[in-house]
Amino acid sequence: MKNEINASKILGWFITLLIPPIILMIAVRLLITPVFALVEYRMPGFPEDPYGFSLQDRLRWSEPSIRYLVNGESITYLHNLRFDSGEQLFNESELSHMEDVKDVVSGMRIVLAAAMILLLIVTLLAIRFQNYETVLHAYRRGGQGIIWVIGVILAFVAVSFNNLFTWFHKLFFESGTWQFYTSDTLIRLFPMRFWQDAFIFVGVLSLIIGISVIFTAKRSLKKISRA
Repeated sequence: MKNEINASKILGWFITLLIPPIILMIAVRLLITPVFALVEYRMPGFPEDPYGFSLQDRLRWSEPSIRYLVNGESITYLHNLRFDSGEQLFNESELSHMEDVKDVVSGMRIVLAAAMILLLIVTLLAIRFQNYETVLHAYRRGGQGIIWVIGVILAFVAVSFNNLFTWFHKLFFESGTWQFYTSDTLIRLFPMRFWQDAFIFVGVLSLIIGISVIFTAKRSLKKISRA
């Protein structure tokens, strides 16, 4: 009996550790859709392109750029994009970076799928010990954990987003592969304001999911205590 209780607690803490990264990755995946750009470009104060892209131009070219990150196409998908003048939309450096970004996104999607499967298995194992309260407490702690993580991230966004943006890129990309001229298409489509709001979107969405997990777990615990 004691071994079962200990095993249940260990599984519970494993659940707690899995939930924050899962929530964060879900929020990031939901960000990677043309819908976010559709809204973001219309936000008050969003900077205009000093080199002439209109709202419609940005919508036209951002959609395939974002879809590329989650579809099954090779870099040829972006390489074949041309302005009306026939000029290539992205230069070779931009195309190389987009390949790198797609690799990171693809890796994240694989990790997310594996983590969700693992969370399901661990949850079922914990329930097998018939300790539902331990499982619910684990989910509640996981929801609280993502709130702390997002709190730190949003604090950095507010205090020094440029540094946060730089650290993020240094973590996932090789030096010199992710910096471009302001006249390059990637910067014209996705200026710094775009990414600042993207971080905020991921943070707020993660908080909503985390709070929902906490609320659901607490409500279920109350039902058990009343039974």
